[in-house]
Amino acid sequence: MNDLRTPPAADLAAAMRALGEAARAASRALARADTASKNRALDAMAAAIRRDESVLLAANAADVAAARHAGRDAAFVDRLTLTPKTIEAMARGLEEIAALPDPVGEISELRYRPSGIQVGMMRVPLGVIAIVYESRPNVTADAAALCLKAGNATILRGGSEALASNRAIASCVRDGLRVAGLPEDAVQLVDTADRAAVGMLLADEAHIDVVVPRGGKSLIGRVTREAKVPVIKHLDGVCHVYVDASADADQAVAIADNAKTQRYSTCNTMETLLVHAEAAEAVLPRIAAIYASKGVEMRGDERARALVPAMAVATEDDWRAEYLAPIVAIGVVGSLDEAIDHIARYGSQHTDAIVTRDHANAMRFLREVDSSSVMVNASTRFADGYEYGLGAEIGISTNKLHARGPVGLEGLTCRKWIVLGSGQVR
Repeated sequence: MNDLRTPPAADLAAAMRALGEAARAASRALARADTASKNRALDAMAAAIRRDESVLLAANAADVAAARHAGRDAAFVDRLTLTPKTIEAMARGLEEIAALPDPVGEISELRYRPSGIQVGMMRVPLGVIAIVYESRPNVTADAAALCLKAGNATILRGGSEALASNRAIASCVRDGLRVAGLPEDAVQLVDTADRAAVGMLLADEAHIDVVVPRGGKSLIGRVTREAKVPVIKHLDGVCHVYVDASADADQAVAIADNAKTQRYSTCNTMETLLVHAEAAEAVLPRIAAIYASKGVEMRGDERARALVPAMAVATEDDWRAEYLAPIVAIGVVGSLDEAIDHIARYGSQHTDAIVTRDHANAMRFLREVDSSSVMVNASTRFADGYEYGLGAEIGISTNKLHARGPVGLEGLTCRKWIVLGSGQVR
């Protein structure tokens, strides 16, 4: 695993190019690696992480101390901190990925043509994936494992605030690759805090096939603006729950509560609640009482405030806001069309849900709401790779090309056409 800890500025470009060249070579070896070898590497990584728990904790303690000294807030420090429990969860996560079916080489849609040839699709790795992420050191292990199982080499560029932690985890990853006889350059850490390294990664069309940003809006915005290679990402999570006129009131209240309050800081948390005027009187005061009891600030339109006067006045900015906090925007709409129009105008194409007993309305919502996940009678909090049965995810994509929604192992592969013949000529 290449070491870029203290490259002279003039040498950074050459060092980053070397990372890319090594990753490209490793990707070819991984593309032909069998499932048993990849799983052996993942299990060995998990064993190394458990073995080196004290090393990981000591490295992380240095990162946490530096973050506190720099005045980072409590939420930031919480994301950065490793504990024996989170280290064990990291190791278990690697073993869970090892247990997942290997998508590489899967052949589908194979059919005969009149010429006698068989035409089908084969699932293959993307090649080299760059992951740019911020303060969560567990991403180092998760991203490396998902990319490896899908047959991809990966270049990891974590945040400077977690550099010591990431180095320690990357060492365990390297040990696992070595045990399995796979190239250590299959997973490389950009081992420098120099922000210029990120720009070089994003522009490396010769060696990087895809970049995946994991972090806050500013990071994802930078990657989206500067990348010359394809990006798998979502920028905002402005998620909606729409309570239809025919909704079961108890179900609507439970879903609106869970979608907002189960966890505030995630991208699949509901930020705007829309309620049909015919259901508003039955459900809105009940939902508002729950929010008030949990300290959720409500910002409503005129019709919502007529039923719950304690709400603050919602502004135009509130309908576009991804709060990631105990704040919710609430609007009353006159029809399903009005709800769909609102979501199209203000949403971020992440996750939106309808609560209804009207099958036709449910089907219209599924067809017409243009989001990566669209739900009927379920909380938006289910928009997650684990909940979808993917085992794990590299992130959520609101892209329309290649991968959309939670991106698991299949999302880290693509399909190519294959043709099987027996001597046919055209």
